[in-house]
Amino acid sequence: MAGHIAGKSIVITGAGGGFGSLVARKAAALGASVTCGDIDLGAAQVVADEIAASGGKAQAAQVDVRDLAAMKALVASAMDAFGAVDVMVNNAGIMPLAFFSDHEAAYPAWERCIDINIKGVLNGMVAAYDPMIAAGRGQIINISSIYGNFPVVGAAVYGASKSAVNFLSESLRVESRGRIKVTTIKPTGVPSTGLSGTVVNQAAGIGIVAHNMPDFIEMVGQMAEGTFPAERLDPEAMDYASLAPEHIADAVIHAIDQPWGVSIAEVTVRAAGDHFVL
Repeated sequence: MAGHIAGKSIVITGAGGGFGSLVARKAAALGASVTCGDIDLGAAQVVADEIAASGGKAQAAQVDVRDLAAMKALVASAMDAFGAVDVMVNNAGIMPLAFFSDHEAAYPAWERCIDINIKGVLNGMVAAYDPMIAAGRGQIINISSIYGNFPVVGAAVYGASKSAVNFLSESLRVESRGRIKVTTIKPTGVPSTGLSGTVVNQAAGIGIVAHNMPDFIEMVGQMAEGTFPAERLDPEAMDYASLAPEHIADAVIHAIDQPWGVSIAEVTVRAAGDHFVL
């Protein structure tokens, strides 16, 4: 690491689990002061308490990213506790994959997806904008997805939400040149996070794996049973098949750990042997 994280105040949404909790722990271990926002305050508090127990600086706050006032309050809490908001990581999101034919079952989840994945990211950007502009510098990191690269069956709403994240990110990058740097992180599929639990129809994953769907389903089943070959879950192996969440968290940390004048604009991280086609 280049040593540019220590002393930064970092706000993370969805910090109670998944990528968010990993980023919080890694950033705090490198000397950042972390504000862990999550709709589940208990989960965020666990992360903050673990960081504090390890000698780091962290606080937990309950936040619904769909509520702009709540997001502004989250940013304000970081400024009150740590004197600034240097980095805003808009991580909270859901993935309700479903076909249009599933609309009766999927529509409520699609509406929630639009509110969290688009409106939630926008709210985070807006909440951090004025303090960063006033300070003369800042960094927004938005978690997108390879699903935002191209439309595929089974992911119309989720893919559209991540495409919107890409547009929001690039628009702010262009508009705030020299004052706020913007990073878009695009994970591939990471089955071991809780995100897969928000899928409405598991068959809708075919759009992102295409002809690899039979192998992918077999892999997921074997992983659940504990029978998937251990060597294919070794990141040192070229046929590493299923990306672990910490590699995405490491990409976020890498983007933060740069001099203020260096902006890593976009990162896609894959397992070298994964099944995804976009």
